[in-house]
Amino acid sequence: MRHANFRTLRHAFTAAAVAGALALGASHASAQVKGLELIAPASPGGGWDQHARAVQQVLQKLDLATGIQVVNIPGAGGTIGLAQFVTAKKRSPSLLVGGQIMVGAIVTNKSPVTLDQVTPLARLTGEYTAIVVPTDSPITSLQDILAKFKADPGSVSWGGGSAGGSDQILAGLIAKKVDIDPAKINYVATAGGGELMSSILGGHITLAMGGYNEFAPQIEGGKLRAVAVSSPERLPGVQTPTLKEQGVDIEFVNWRGVFAQGAVKASDKKQLDEMMGKMAASPEWKEILKQRGWIDQYQPADEFAAFLKNERSQIEVTLTDLGLVK
Repeated sequence: MRHANFRTLRHAFTAAAVAGALALGASHASAQVKGLELIAPASPGGGWDQHARAVQQVLQKLDLATGIQVVNIPGAGGTIGLAQFVTAKKRSPSLLVGGQIMVGAIVTNKSPVTLDQVTPLARLTGEYTAIVVPTDSPITSLQDILAKFKADPGSVSWGGGSAGGSDQILAGLIAKKVDIDPAKINYVATAGGGELMSSILGGHITLAMGGYNEFAPQIEGGKLRAVAVSSPERLPGVQTPTLKEQGVDIEFVNWRGVFAQGAVKASDKKQLDEMMGKMAASPEWKEILKQRGWIDQYQPADEFAAFLKNERSQIEVTLTDLGLVK
């Protein structure tokens, strides 16, 4: 009888353990976001593409999402990708990578689709802007650029991201600081990092602007020379002088984040918000920040939404003040 009771108890414990394991498995599975699509609204190689692939890498490693795909939809400062993201009718979850450049591009392109039609999910990073020239360029400093710019504004072609984005805003702020009409800037907009890199390495533009780490391989390989960076002090391990060091009193940071679709359910938003929070707090994500030189500016959904509301107002005022939009 005692043996029978022992066998009964053993079976009961075994059944409980199996049930518990199944429950944990179900709980773990329910925490995953399945079939996640990440839209990078730019060509491969640029900041948004790099962020989409970094998010993909960490989410997969942490097992927070499965079946993650990155889709590039370049054009018009991200507004083409934004429009497709807003109008898409997909059952699988989809996130859009975007940032400061998109906010300005919506204004300058008079986009009929705006960020009012998406759900801010997480601000992720910030990055200081570098100004680079080919190593065979006679330009060796910011002062060389400014001297050429003052003598003939049109002779300096400023290559960067899309019209109205952070690169053009920074170019306008620099012009204003040195008493040159920002409207005289010869700004050459590109669709992404690959196109910009081809333009600067091919000698088609005087200088290029973008995140320092987008240019780092070419700088280290001796193909490009960084002449200024928009950080308050020199970047760790980088000898490039700041704008401030060279007499232009400007600090400037370009932020990036992710958005969910506008019609996302509250329960789905909560799951996605928690997923991004776990990713942003992970050692794996912090290691990527360190490797890429990205500044941690993580904000969860509600904080990001409040930040974005204020940011949009400031960018619209800045673009108007600089004469970049009418």
